[in-house]
Amino acid sequence: MTHYHPSIETLTDYAAGALPLAHSLCVSTHLEQCPECQKQLMKLEALGAELFEQNTMPTQSVRYLKDQFFAKLSQQEAVPSDTAINTALPQRDSKGYLIPKSLRQFIHHDYDELPWMHLSPSFKIATLLNEEGGAQVALTRVKPGAHMPTHTHTGDEITLVLEGAFSDETGIYRKGDFICRDARHKHKPIVTKDAECICLTVLDAPIEFTGWFTRLLNPILRRYHPHTSL
Repeated sequence: MTHYHPSIETLTDYAAGALPLAHSLCVSTHLEQCPECQKQLMKLEALGAELFEQNTMPTQSVRYLKDQFFAKLSQQEAVPSDTAINTALPQRDSKGYLIPKSLRQFIHHDYDELPWMHLSPSFKIATLLNEEGGAQVALTRVKPGAHMPTHTHTGDEITLVLEGAFSDETGIYRKGDFICRDARHKHKPIVTKDAECICLTVLDAPIEFTGWFTRLLNPILRRYHPHTSL
């Protein structure tokens, strides 16, 4: 069961097509696994369509429309039951992992086919997309019971758990959970011992390892991040 979801503001921007490509991809992948957010999205799209029809005056301010939108959202109780959502089954790879539909443009058959870069014996990453001068979309893969080095963030980070589970100082996160971090956070994610953990991450700027040895990896992360590689 998913416990952590995108904020209502993020879902609203997604419904309006206002999210950057990388963030939109991460939300789309979460939606495949989360019936709760699917229903919320249908509600947002229905409200948006209703407001669009009611407000055709060019003098309406964006702020006014936004206030109207959230006022109606708070009043909305029922979700249209006849709104269709694409529920086609995702594809499984050779290890039985589910490949989300939204990621099949990068992963055709198997996670193992990706060009993984090993940052330690138990931790590796694979870059899926670099937005020019913007965010990086990547997969992280950590062995059972292992941990990522302690690190801070120099920008916003979204993490979506695709397989397995991990914990840090603020909780435990399982398949489907959508976690947001920023420069205020410093943490050391630890993977549960029962299975390896695969996560989809969107990084507006590279993370920075803080350990005396792992700091040596920071130049590598910056080199491959579009925010700093230009």
